[in-house]
Amino acid sequence: MAKEFDDPKVEAVFNGFSPAVKKRLMRLRKLIFEVADKTEGVGELEETLKWGQPSYLTPQSKSGSTIRLGREKKTDGDYAIYFKCQTTLVATFREQFQDKFRYEGNRAILFRLDDKIPVRELRRCIAMALTYHLRKKKPVSQRAEKS
Repeated sequence: MAKEFDDPKVEAVFNGFSPAVKKRLMRLRKLIFEVADKTEGVGELEETLKWGQPSYLTPQSKSGSTIRLGREKKTDGDYAIYFKCQTTLVATFREQFQDKFRYEGNRAILFRLDDKIPVRELRRCIAMALTYHLRKKKPVSQRAEKS
């Protein structure tokens, strides 16, 4: 069962997507909450709007970098999971997962409606984003991601 919306404005944004895009973004939303729940140090997530997009933050633990969900405006029907472009997250995803995903610069992983999403790898990307600040605080010798 999907997590209820706490913010009616966020729910309204999801309801504004086409049914096909909404269904896929709701899957990504569910995945973000699942990963947050199972990832040590993340704490409770806040779901809000940033730049008009559903966004996921870690206000209690301050462990992570903001994750956003949305429709890709350049191509009809595509959707994306966005990350702060000032981070090294997307570069790290490219390095670890190479052609498992389509990327937009240093800010997003893009999906087409008919894509089969590599869930295991996407879970790792989400976990890395939700713990980005925790990893930055560790000594360099402890920053390596577990495979």
